[in-house]
Amino acid sequence: MRILGISCFYHDAAAALIVDGEVVAAAQEERFTRKKHDSEFPSNAIAYCLKRAAITVDDLEHIVFYDKPFVKFERILKTYVATWPKSFSSFLKAMPLWIKRKIWTEHIIQKELNYRGEILFLEHHLSHAASAFLVSPFKEAAILTVDGVGEWATATCGKGEGNDIKILKEMHFPHSLGLLYTAFTYYLGFRVNSAEYKVMGLAPYGKPIYYDLIMEKLVRVKGDGSFKVKMDYFSYDYGLRMINKRFEKLFGRKTRKPEEPLEVFHKDVAASIQKVTEEIVLKMAHFIHELTGMDNLCMAGGVALNCVANGRVLREGPFKNIFIQPAAGDAGGAVGAAAYVYHTLLGKKRESVMQDVYLGPDFSTDEICGYLEGEDIDFTEHDEDGLLDKVAGLLNQGAVVGWFQGRMEFGPRALGARSILADPRKPDMKYILNSKIKFREEFRPFAPTVLETECHNIFELERPSPFMLLTAQVRKEAPPMPAITHVNGSARIQTVTKEQNRLYHGLIERFRSYTGVGVIVNTSFNLRGEPVVCTPEEAYRCFMRSGIDYLAIGQFVLDKKKMKPWVESADWKKMLKSD
Repeated sequence: MRILGISCFYHDAAAALIVDGEVVAAAQEERFTRKKHDSEFPSNAIAYCLKRAAITVDDLEHIVFYDKPFVKFERILKTYVATWPKSFSSFLKAMPLWIKRKIWTEHIIQKELNYRGEILFLEHHLSHAASAFLVSPFKEAAILTVDGVGEWATATCGKGEGNDIKILKEMHFPHSLGLLYTAFTYYLGFRVNSAEYKVMGLAPYGKPIYYDLIMEKLVRVKGDGSFKVKMDYFSYDYGLRMINKRFEKLFGRKTRKPEEPLEVFHKDVAASIQKVTEEIVLKMAHFIHELTGMDNLCMAGGVALNCVANGRVLREGPFKNIFIQPAAGDAGGAVGAAAYVYHTLLGKKRESVMQDVYLGPDFSTDEICGYLEGEDIDFTEHDEDGLLDKVAGLLNQGAVVGWFQGRMEFGPRALGARSILADPRKPDMKYILNSKIKFREEFRPFAPTVLETECHNIFELERPSPFMLLTAQVRKEAPPMPAITHVNGSARIQTVTKEQNRLYHGLIERFRSYTGVGVIVNTSFNLRGEPVVCTPEEAYRCFMRSGIDYLAIGQFVLDKKKMKPWVESADWKKMLKSD
C-alpha cells in the first residue's frame, strides 16, 4: 500500500511517501530548488520520494492533499467581503493566484504527475493532528494543533485513540496565536512565515514589560486558552501588512526596518509576546487534559516549533509524555495526510513510530568521490573509526566542521546529517559561528546535541528530545559550555542514541573520550538566507563560502587551507543582504 501526501502553495511545500504504514521518504521542495520556504508544487520532492521507493506514480494507491482549497477560498472571500473596502488592495493581489492556480489544485496534481486517479483532500488541522498522533508511540493521546490558519481553524483540541482522531474544539480565524506571533515578528522587522524563531531567540535578552499591555489591549484570553484578538490593531485580515498604525501608536514606535539596530525596546517586545504565547499554550494544554483525561499529548502546527513554550508545557503542564511532530509546520502536513488515509480511512494497523527524521536523499561513497575528483578537490579518505577520530580531534582543537552524512533530515532542524559542528566549551565559538560561518545576527543561539544517556546530567531534562523541540536549563554543575548556553541559562536540546544515528552518536562519544563532555554544538548546514544543503556540491559550496574550517563529507575530509581560492558571485552577496 503506497500513499503519497502533498502540501504546497502556502509555504514549505513538501511530499511524503508512506509504504505499508511506514514513512519511507519525505522532503521539502526548498531543498531541491534552493528557494527558502518554497511554496510551489513539490515536483522535485515527489520525484525523490518515488525514486527512493523505486516506484512510479502508477504504483500509488492514493494521493492526498493536506488541506481543502475550496473551503480556504470560501474563508478568504468571506473575509474580504466583511472587511470591504479596506480589503480591496489585498483582494486584487490575491485573486489572480487563487483563480489561476490554488483552486485548481486537483487538476494541477493530475497534470504535473500524469495521474488519473482520485485525489483525496483532508482538512488542514486534521492533517496536523494526524502528523503528530499517528506516527507517535502512543495508543491514545490528547492532540493540540496551533498555527496561523488552515481553512478556518487556527487551533484545535482533539484526541486520538487507536487509529481514530476526533477534533473536539476549534478556534477560528482571525483569532490566531500563530498570526498574533507573526504580527509581532513583522513589527520587529523580521520576515513573516520565516523568521518567527528569531523572535523566540531574541526574547531572553529582554523583559516582558509589555505583557500586561498585550493582554489588556490586543487579546482577551479565556481560561481554556481560547482567545479573541482585538482586530482594531491588526490588518492581516484585510491588508498587505500584519499590523496597522494603531498598533504602532500603542507601542509608541514605528515598525522596525530589517537592518535597523535592535534596541532594548525590541528585545522587551519580543520577551512580551513570547510570554503571552507560552501562557496561552499552557492554558490550552491544561484545558485539553481536563477535556480528555489522557496522560499523553501530541502537538503539531507551526506554533509547536516554539520550543520554549513546549518546554514549559513539559515542565508545568499536566501531561506525563509529549510527542511533537518534528516537521510541525505545513511540511509535516504531507506526512499527516498520508498517515490519515492509511491508518484512519483504510483502517490499517499502526506499527511504525517516527523515531528519527532521516528521510531525505543520501549519496554513496562513489557519488561523493566522483564529485570531489571531478572538481579536482583535495581530500583525505578515512575508514569509520579514522573519520570519527579525525573529526573529534578537530573539534577538540577548536575547528568548525561541516558534517554531511547519510540521509538528509525532514523538517526545519539539522539533526546530525546536514550539520555544522563545533566545541561548546569555547568562549568565542558563538561569535565565530554567527559572524564568520552563518553570517547572521549576534543574538541568535546555538543548540547542543547530547548523548541521550548524558542528558539528565547536563541539562534539567529527564527525557529524550530527539527532534530539538524542547528547551531546558543547563545544570549549574555542568561543565561551562558558553557556545550552547543562551543568555537566560537555557538550551534547545537534541538528544541522540546509537539507534537513531549511529555515526553521529559515535562522533559525540569519541569527542567525550577526548574532553569528558558528551555534547557538541549542532547548527544547520546552511548560510543565512538559504535552505539546508542537500547535495555534495551544495555542501562544498557552503563550506567554501563560509568560515567553516573542515568538511567531513561521507568518509572524506576536506581542509579549507588546502582548497583552491573561491570566487564569490555578486548575486549571492545580494541574497544575503535580502534575508
